[in-house]
Amino acid sequence: MPSLNNHKKKENAAASRFSVKMGEFWKSVREFFARLQKKGRQRLTIMLIPHNEKKIFNLQLSVFALTGILSVLAIVIFASIFFALRFSDTTRRLSDRSQDLKSSKAELEAMRSETNQLVTAAKRFEIALSGTLTRIGATPSKASDSASQPGDLASFFKTDDSSQGSVSEVSDLKKVSEYLDRSVSPLNKLGSLVANQKSVLSEIPNIWPVKGGVGHVSMYYGQNENPFTGQWYIHKGIDISTYRTGDPIVSTADGRVVFVGYDESFGNNVIIQHSHGFYTRYGHMQSFSVSKGQKVQQGQVIGYIGNTGLSTGPHCHYEVHLGTSVIDPLKFLNIRATASSAADSGASGAKD
Repeated sequence: MPSLNNHKKKENAAASRFSVKMGEFWKSVREFFARLQKKGRQRLTIMLIPHNEKKIFNLQLSVFALTGILSVLAIVIFASIFFALRFSDTTRRLSDRSQDLKSSKAELEAMRSETNQLVTAAKRFEIALSGTLTRIGATPSKASDSASQPGDLASFFKTDDSSQGSVSEVSDLKKVSEYLDRSVSPLNKLGSLVANQKSVLSEIPNIWPVKGGVGHVSMYYGQNENPFTGQWYIHKGIDISTYRTGDPIVSTADGRVVFVGYDESFGNNVIIQHSHGFYTRYGHMQSFSVSKGQKVQQGQVIGYIGNTGLSTGPHCHYEVHLGTSVIDPLKFLNIRATASSAADSGASGAKD
């Protein structure tokens, strides 16, 4: 029990000291606010003395009032500075946005110009593609089928502005994109046809038999006067003259050499077997550059122009056979060089 009483006494003493301290603290606070209130109620006199010695103006303010006025002025000044800075920043941003808007407008005009050029180019492409497909026998789609058939821009070039305010050029670009997507299939078919045609053309005798397209036809296929007998006879090929020996002679199609030799009529001559039943003969050669059984490609040199056999001058006698028939070579030749003037007095100089 004595220990419990001692503990309670200590608690009472601590509580008493805390109460005294709190009382002193609140007393100090009251005294501080009392002094502050007394100071704040003190009046200050502000005198305004004119230079013309008129009546002097006295302005009496308490410390509280002066402090309030100064606080309001400080708030007004800081607010003015803050909003001035904000206004300046807003003005700068508006100026930047205005420049961006001008730049975007210029880019939009450029895009519209490019879109118009793209539309024009697409129209030219559509016309060219349709013409090409027509020439190779592939019928292009009609304007009435443009919604479901590829290869037509009839509906594209009638685009209207969107009622919802969308930029019409966007619709134009979409239609060009759709048209180009639809054009992929016919272009692939066209490429396949061209590749097949190229392959077929390389198998059929259709190029000029003298390298570089030089020379001229000195005697044509058909009825001609024999330069040796003076009698009319059927000339079974064409004679190509360059007025000189040694010009390269080329194979007019892919094939295999089946004869390389000499006979009295054609002199040194080469016969080549081609696909689809074609044979070609090249006569009166000066020399050969191929051998029997050798495979040759279109445009490959097989020999050189000469004056061997029954010949009145250096030239190449060229024949085309299909099966057992002899065909006029000019029906197949794709002559890429302009022939020399046949009106010249010496144009008929080299004949069989």
